[in-house]
Amino acid sequence: MNYNETLNWMFSQLPMYQRQGKTAFKKDLTNSLALSKHLNYPEKKFKTIHVAGTNGKGSTSHMMASILQEAGYKVGLYTSPHLKDFRERIKINGKVIKKIEVINFLKKNILFFSQNKLSFFEMTVGLAFDCFAKQHVDIAVVEVGLGGRLDSTNIITPEVSVITNIGFDHTQFLGETLPEIAFEKAGIIKKNVPVVIGEYQEEIFPLFQNIANQNNSKLYLAEKNSITNFETDLKGSYQIKNIKTVVQTIKVLVDKGFIISDKNTRDGLLNVVQNTNLLGRWQILKNEPKVICDTGHNKEGLQYVLDQLQKEEFKNLHIVFGVVNDKKLDNILPLFPKNAIYYFCKPDIPRGLEVVALQKECSKFQLKGKGYKSVQSAYKSALDKATKNDLIFIGGSTFVVAEVI
Repeated sequence: MNYNETLNWMFSQLPMYQRQGKTAFKKDLTNSLALSKHLNYPEKKFKTIHVAGTNGKGSTSHMMASILQEAGYKVGLYTSPHLKDFRERIKINGKVIKKIEVINFLKKNILFFSQNKLSFFEMTVGLAFDCFAKQHVDIAVVEVGLGGRLDSTNIITPEVSVITNIGFDHTQFLGETLPEIAFEKAGIIKKNVPVVIGEYQEEIFPLFQNIANQNNSKLYLAEKNSITNFETDLKGSYQIKNIKTVVQTIKVLVDKGFIISDKNTRDGLLNVVQNTNLLGRWQILKNEPKVICDTGHNKEGLQYVLDQLQKEEFKNLHIVFGVVNDKKLDNILPLFPKNAIYYFCKPDIPRGLEVVALQKECSKFQLKGKGYKSVQSAYKSALDKATKNDLIFIGGSTFVVAEVI
């Protein structure tokens, strides 16, 4: 198989949460542990940082990888989902792995995958760990895909665990209350491994404290940091919370013997995009009219993004908007401005919500606009109608952003 055939097999033959939803979710780590044994335990051959949370875990992971690169370490970075190229999920010092590595991994292990009915996500985590081991990375920043306790990445014993925050997302898998969701995220806390909690949330912080105590894990609350002198090239006022989480995590690594200077931290934060090639976080795609996209897609993430949007200067606001069909729209639609012109669209995946259904729900909240047959046609219409002093925002779903970038 060539590269495209390899990807087609991985995408279509086996279930994948990001495309299919609940049917792809696994309830235990049996397959991940079996694959680890099959690959000769690659995750034991390098150090790791494990990052979970509802919002900010992607930005936080990329910031930490950038800082570690500035400090001279060879850094693996595993994140999900990808926007344009599958290989965005697996990077070493900011560069995606080679296509031949994906091809050879599937070719060598396809019989095992088929016999054990591995999911797309389980295979991809195995590929990441295998590549990091073979490339002899010093440390890998590993972002949780979904939840934590039962996530395929949760076979590692990291140097430090990080939980950015807890919000309502993927409730069909993780639970309907914040404590239930927090319990799943807290599943990455390991015995004798320090844990950094990004934000204090009164309803769930005692839960983190109890689980940390049970595991003899020293707990750090990043929100206590009075950090005002660190900046990042990642745009959006919400990044200050992620900066605090990252700086606290770096302090923990330094206490464990890593050599990371303040200059490394500053330079790493200022060069995240250059060092890691991160896409889709308050990314400016065009000027006159100004076009901004952001992958925020749940209530907490969208609140930050839309607050930031209102701080922009513009004559008219155009919003290219699409979502997946398991999104709780009653939670997010009240956040959106009523004085914007909407371009409703369906992301090109099985989970995409049909345009007619989206328009119907949006009309309940006085969000008005036209429906389009594709994300690209919606975006083109917005460009055609906007003047140079207008602003176009693209969002609602990672998959909508992916089709525009």
